[in-house]
Amino acid sequence: MTSLAKIPVTIITGFLGAGKTTLIRHILLHSQGRRLALVINEFGDVGVDGEILKACGVDSCPEDNIVELANGCLCCTVADDFLPAIEGLLAREPRPDHIIIETSGLALPKPLVKAFDWPDIRARLTVDGVVAVVDAAAVAAGRFVDDEAQLAAQRAGDAALDHDNPLEEVYEDQLLCADLILLNKTDLLTPEALEKVRADIAAAIPRAVKIVPTHEGRLDPTVLLGLSAAAEDDLAARPSHHDAEEGHDHDDFDSFIVDLEPSADPAALVAKLAAVARDHDVLRMKGFAEVVGKPMRLLVQGVGARFSHQFDRPWKAGERRGGRLVVIGQKGIDQPAILAALLA
Repeated sequence: MTSLAKIPVTIITGFLGAGKTTLIRHILLHSQGRRLALVINEFGDVGVDGEILKACGVDSCPEDNIVELANGCLCCTVADDFLPAIEGLLAREPRPDHIIIETSGLALPKPLVKAFDWPDIRARLTVDGVVAVVDAAAVAAGRFVDDEAQLAAQRAGDAALDHDNPLEEVYEDQLLCADLILLNKTDLLTPEALEKVRADIAAAIPRAVKIVPTHEGRLDPTVLLGLSAAAEDDLAARPSHHDAEEGHDHDDFDSFIVDLEPSADPAALVAKLAAVARDHDVLRMKGFAEVVGKPMRLLVQGVGARFSHQFDRPWKAGERRGGRLVVIGQKGIDQPAILAALLA
């Protein structure tokens, strides 16, 4: 690669909790000498994904090459946040061989791809590919599918019922923009259920896109990096529910931060979080907690009522040890009731 060659960029998209960060961590650990740079966009300012990736300690992607953006979704703040971040990475010596962008779970990837058609970016970067990560178990459970029978019953009493489903629209937009779709968390499904998810996705997208099953994002990085899609030249083939809109916002979703008290029992804490998520239809919880008597920080992540937890690293000297959790749900989730339940 000459100094004048375009740097390839991989955009990794996928709904909340699909496994994007786990996939990127796997790429970093198997980078095979590539100099990588990351741009991470989170919905909520706890910074869980950035913390996880910085903890990898991979020489080919030092912490200075990891840029976190938490001032809104990249699909809405391209000019204000994305361009300065990219300028900073391109100014580094040595330049990265490949840039990976992790969008927030509520992002629409197409507006970000459009930014690569801007002359100043087009001359230096190309979108090597858009990779959509899918939580296959969540999709199989109908997390993004309307209940048509229930809808029909409701319409019988209200002919003006609005059928818009912001969850499903975000999910579908991510699939429609993809050059590669990863069906993640396959260990949670039977082969028959997995095949149904694969077939349903293939039927929903208008062009041929490779759909690959995976578990914990364990996929050879050479499959992901080197698609040579030049997606910025192929925008017309990537339809979106929001193509007619001037912009896109996230008024359909709410997020807030909860400060957690130290816990004596990690399993009990996670059971409590799962119950609150189930009772209040929370889409996503993720953050860190302090466990009494333990020198390490507890990483907690939940998709709906399905949670995982692990001690990720020791608390740093002088670091604030209090737990913090970001809670994400659809517009109108009962924040006071959720806070009361979590802090009870």
